[in-house]
Amino acid sequence: MSARNSNANKAAARERLREERERQARKDRARRQVVVAGSTVAILAIAGGVGFAVVQANKPSHWEAARDSKTVTAPKNTSGANGTTVVIGKPEAKKTLELYEDSRCPICATFEQQVGATIQKDVDAGKYKVKFIGATFLDNTDNGEGSKNALSALGAALDVSPEAFTAYKAALYSERNHPAESDDTFADDSALIKIADSVDALKGNAAFQKNVESGTFDAWAMKMSATFDSSSVEGTPTLRMDGKKVTSAGSDNAPLTAPEYTAAIAKALAG
Repeated sequence: MSARNSNANKAAARERLREERERQARKDRARRQVVVAGSTVAILAIAGGVGFAVVQANKPSHWEAARDSKTVTAPKNTSGANGTTVVIGKPEAKKTLELYEDSRCPICATFEQQVGATIQKDVDAGKYKVKFIGATFLDNTDNGEGSKNALSALGAALDVSPEAFTAYKAALYSERNHPAESDDTFADDSALIKIADSVDALKGNAAFQKNVESGTFDAWAMKMSATFDSSSVEGTPTLRMDGKKVTSAGSDNAPLTAPEYTAAIAKALAG
């Protein structure tokens, strides 16, 4: 082989090696670009996901939005600002008993089971009217919704009639239907509607059911709850007449039996 041919072959080999190195370099650059682009997309996706999560976390809950709502649909048979004045009884009755209750309150349930019928008898006789103030503070103990949801459902019953409201409240507090304080049963619309089936005026009542399921009176319930929060009342059940607490003799607590209540209310009416 001549020296010229040998040199030419070496030069061709070097050229092929150079071209192969350049092709490999181009592949490496392309691969790095894909990796960088993918990493950028991933970072943006993560950042976007974190941002979305932060926004979602900072969004007010349904009940917080209801609390802050400027638009309040009040039930029929109410009066006052946002319809938060609920008075049951004969207009000519001279005295008014203020009754503060939380729907999840077990002591309220005991009170209603033992004393509710006596109150209804007195109201029917025109001895006094009852002003109802609903509370929702027990929801705060376990991030529940039952007190708020039940209060909204009571608004739906009140929208039907005062009699439906009174009967439904008794049904909610009944031994058969009232859950343990730790059980947030009333957060479930279907549970509230099922209990309403025991009230003639509410059984199969499409308007009542729609108002419960759509939360028509949720904002009203929150305004009612705010009325309780702004009062000087610290717990439930609390009874007041003429600005004074109605309690069992020798106690600072509400009377929990019919005889205790009858004695306490007689004293309040005379005072």
